[in-house]
Amino acid sequence: MRRGTQTVQIGMMVILALFATRAIAEPRTANIPHVTAPPKLEDFEDMVPHGAATQLQRISDFTQTQPSDGKPPTQKTDAYLGYDDANLYMIFVCWDTAPHGVRGHMTRREPSTPFDNDDFVEITLDTFRDQRHGFVFDINPMGVQADALWTEGQGTDYSWDTLWYSRSHITDKGYVLWVSIPFRSLRFHGSAEKQWGVTFSRYIQRNDETDYWPWVSAKASGRLNQEAIITGFDKISPGRNMQFIPYAEGRTFRALDDTRDPNQPYFSTARFQGKAGLDSKFVFHDSLVLDTTINPDFAQIESDQPQNTINQRFAVYFPEKRPFFLENSNFFEAPLIGNVQQDRMVFTRTIADPTFGVRLTGKQGPWNLGFFVADDRSQGETIPPSDPLYGKRAYVGIGRVTHDIGAHSSIGAMFTDREFTNDTNRVGGLDGMWYINKNWSASYRGYVSSTQNPNGNTFGQFHEAVLNGNGLRFAWSTQFLDITPGFVEENGYVPRVDQRAINHYGHFYFRKEGKHLIFHGPEWNATQLWDNHNTTLQQVLSFDYVWYLHGNIVLAPIIAYESDVLRPNDFAGLPGNRQYAQDSGGFVFRGQPNRLLNWSVRVFRDGTVVVVPAKGQLPYTGNETAVYSTLGIKPSDRLQIDNTYILERVVNGGVDHAVVNSNIIRSKWNYQFNRDFSLRVITQYNGVLANPLYSSLPTSKNLNFDFLFTYLPHPGTAVYVGYNSNLENVAPGLCARVAGETGCDPGNPGLIRTPYGFINDGRQFFVKVSYLFRR
Repeated sequence: MRRGTQTVQIGMMVILALFATRAIAEPRTANIPHVTAPPKLEDFEDMVPHGAATQLQRISDFTQTQPSDGKPPTQKTDAYLGYDDANLYMIFVCWDTAPHGVRGHMTRREPSTPFDNDDFVEITLDTFRDQRHGFVFDINPMGVQADALWTEGQGTDYSWDTLWYSRSHITDKGYVLWVSIPFRSLRFHGSAEKQWGVTFSRYIQRNDETDYWPWVSAKASGRLNQEAIITGFDKISPGRNMQFIPYAEGRTFRALDDTRDPNQPYFSTARFQGKAGLDSKFVFHDSLVLDTTINPDFAQIESDQPQNTINQRFAVYFPEKRPFFLENSNFFEAPLIGNVQQDRMVFTRTIADPTFGVRLTGKQGPWNLGFFVADDRSQGETIPPSDPLYGKRAYVGIGRVTHDIGAHSSIGAMFTDREFTNDTNRVGGLDGMWYINKNWSASYRGYVSSTQNPNGNTFGQFHEAVLNGNGLRFAWSTQFLDITPGFVEENGYVPRVDQRAINHYGHFYFRKEGKHLIFHGPEWNATQLWDNHNTTLQQVLSFDYVWYLHGNIVLAPIIAYESDVLRPNDFAGLPGNRQYAQDSGGFVFRGQPNRLLNWSVRVFRDGTVVVVPAKGQLPYTGNETAVYSTLGIKPSDRLQIDNTYILERVVNGGVDHAVVNSNIIRSKWNYQFNRDFSLRVITQYNGVLANPLYSSLPTSKNLNFDFLFTYLPHPGTAVYVGYNSNLENVAPGLCARVAGETGCDPGNPGLIRTPYGFINDGRQFFVKVSYLFRR
């Protein structure tokens, strides 16, 4: 009885600890004055305020966070703040004793890519002061913008875009940045007296140095829980806030269409194909946003980064890039924390071709709201016209509500629904995040799914708990995952079900902070995975030792062990469970030593399970060499060249013969004429050379050329002119023929590929114009 009482007491202590939040020191404050005239960049020509700029609030006591936490910065930074009825103004005076060392390039305002190898200043505004969400604004010394959403515990999402203004001036003493953020570009409560959370930071690339105001110490986990408070805003409001973005596009194309019926591949062409649509936005109660779209253009302008997709058992994740889904996208996903891989219950790339969409997001008091409804024509378009479901569409609904608890914690509920004729998939459940203290946090997600189709009904469950810790020298993440075989989330990204897993990540760094070496220390990963019948399916243990040097140079040798088990239900023909064990080794080497060059190389040599064996064969263990490398070159302030090389080579270890060689070579060139005009050229080669004796993969070669001219004065207003050409090793006849017949041979479905040569199997020329109207 005594033991039972102690167990209850311990359990209660754990629960109380989860809901406890750290005691926060009194935050720094700054009162922002109302200005009668907008400050100008010219008021800081000599890096000292003159005229109307003397009314501004000055902030100067920045503190270094990296590499030496808590020490004074190596370069002085002054920030000047003010506002009028329509805008928040901020001017950053970035002094530099070695101005020739300032790194800044004229680059594209890319929504998905932050600054690479540049100095920059960053503003994070927590307009609801909930210490959970923030708006991020980055500016480099050339005045180029990048903006993002910050979610505490998850980091920065650079896919978000909004309208704001910036200018810059480089001097012989450093550089000055002028920023104006319209209040209608922000979301905040409509109370008369407003207090916003804020952090300012300056990154000095050559020193790998980050300076903050207020001091955001690396000894504590989180950014917004260390923010300052800015006050003085008197009855500001976005007011009547409506915006409309009509667009029109036209294209001519020729494309190989073999997705609907592999027995009848053919080319589809159009001399001209036009399309038009309208996106609109309405903001009410200052913090609620209603987005609508009619006949939206959901084709993404930016191409995905290449990834290896061969010999993969599970789907590969590609991030969302389409603008309509991006505002307040963090309102729809449960908290994802730590350094372990986590599934997503909402993955909007599953909505491929809608005709309409309606979304409501925002915050009211402690409540965070996100609702979304759309249709999707893609399911009815990717099946043969003879199918009775051809032309049908799916309907999608997503809802999420969270409630803030205390200073940092929250609890939420989510529901998703996808319906396609007689197929219905619904998922619902609860989740929460709890801050235990300044270094430790925990999260939980629990959902159930119901899937109904003509074959019957299935039900499933998803449970995940994560404990996460971060400090100046250490990090630790432990994840417990339980997904039953019947769990299905058609609106999300859950590549593997029927698993119970415990995943660990940790590191401990020795902070030398010397002339060359900043820190060094061990990192480790461990995974133990079972199915729901407690059969061990996977064991992974990896260890590396990292050295981090000045110049953003990282070197880390890696060793690992992995064991995988395949079952008869994983691969037809297996007589029983079969284990495949492999040892691994490799290294990571990356750096940004100067303004002209940056690189990243990951080389790994290990064993792998070949899950694409030749017809009639069973999976076997192969020896794999994997290389992922990037090389960035900036030969001038306006030209940026990004190169990627990915190698995947698998050898049959038993007979020492090649199974498959996959090479991806990509070169992306961007020339920036000024902040608005740019020309981008991408050349990419994908080659898969497969041995038919040991692999069922076809030998394929693909060469793609992509040209894009962009005029982008600000988000919403843009002109794109593009041309794309694709060549592939496809036979001109496309498919095998029956003697004397004109149709394809049903016994040999699919495309016929040639060992040599290419044909042009796709080309497109397009023009797209959009314009932002704001009222």
